[in-house]
Amino acid sequence: MIKTLAEWSKQELLMLALPHEKTDWKPYLDEILQGYKDFIKAVSAYQKVLLIAPNEADFKPFKDFQNVEFFQCDTNDTWIRDYGAIDICENERLMSLDFSFNAWGNKFQSQLDNEVNSKLFKQHFKSELRTIDLILEGGSIDFNGQGVMLTTKTCLLNENRNSHLNQGELEAKLKQIFNLKTIIWLENGFIKGDDTDSHIDTLARFIDEETIAHCICEDEEDEHFLPLLKMKEELQKTGFKLVELPLPKPLYYEGRRLGASYANFVFINEALILPSYADEKDELIKERLQKALPQRKIISLDARVFLRQNGSLHCACQNRFLGQR
Repeated sequence: MIKTLAEWSKQELLMLALPHEKTDWKPYLDEILQGYKDFIKAVSAYQKVLLIAPNEADFKPFKDFQNVEFFQCDTNDTWIRDYGAIDICENERLMSLDFSFNAWGNKFQSQLDNEVNSKLFKQHFKSELRTIDLILEGGSIDFNGQGVMLTTKTCLLNENRNSHLNQGELEAKLKQIFNLKTIIWLENGFIKGDDTDSHIDTLARFIDEETIAHCICEDEEDEHFLPLLKMKEELQKTGFKLVELPLPKPLYYEGRRLGASYANFVFINEALILPSYADEKDELIKERLQKALPQRKIISLDARVFLRQNGSLHCACQNRFLGQR
C-alpha cells in the first residue's frame, strides 16, 4: 500500500543545495549566502539540515552551524525542491522516488542537478531510491496526505514536460505512482516572475488535511487580480476550507517584477518558515497562518534576495521524512 506524505509529516532533515560561483547567483553571491545562513539557522533549531555543494570551500560559511551535515556534489542550480527525491510511504516504510528533471522544460542546464539523487543516495543516505520514468518537479505538486494532490494544468500539461501523455494518461500514471484518490487540476492562477509555468507552490498549498492556503490579489488594476480570482473560484468548488494569502506589493529588481508569494512557505518539525518581503502584509499573513496552525510556530524570514532567481524558500529546499527505511 502506497501513501503520499503531507509536508507537515515528521521530517528527518531538510536538504538545501547551496548557491556557488558557477550558478547565476554569482553577481550577488554574498547576499544570497546571507539569506541561506538565516534560513539554515532558523531550520536547524528544529531539525537537521543537509547542505549540498560542489566544493568543500562552499561549506566554509556554515561549518560552525549546529545540526548541519554536508554532501559534496556538483550542481547546476539551487532549486532542489524540483529535482530532489520525493518521499512516499510504501507498506509502512519510506521509499524515495527519483523523477526526471529537465529544468522546467529545458529552459536551463540540468544534467548535474538530475544526477544529484543517485549520488546522494548511493554515497550518503545508502537507502533505496526508485527511478520513475516521468518528468515531475516537487514544486509542481502538493499533497494533503489523504490521497488528494493539488497541481496546475499550465505546468503538468505543458508540452515541454511529458508531451507524449494527455491529461487522462498523466492522471492515471500519477494516481498509480502516488495511490491517489483525487487530483485537483487548477486551470487559473499565475505569479509574475515565476518561470516554472505556474508551480502550485507559488499559488496554493495544503496546510492540513482539510485546508488550502492560496494567493489572492486585492488590487483590481494588477495583472494578477483576475487570474487569482478565477483560481479562488475553482478552489471554492473543491470542498476544502480556504485561507487567503494576499500578494505583497510588487517588488522589482533591475526593472523586472519579482515573483513574491506567501504560498512558498516551508513546513519543518513543529514550525513553519514563512517568506516575508518587507511588506505591510507580512504580519497579517503570519497572524493568519498562526491562527490556522495554532500548534506550530510561524517564523518569518526575509526572502527578497531569493526572488532574484525566480524562486523563494520552498523552492530552495526538499524534505526528507522520518521513518523506517
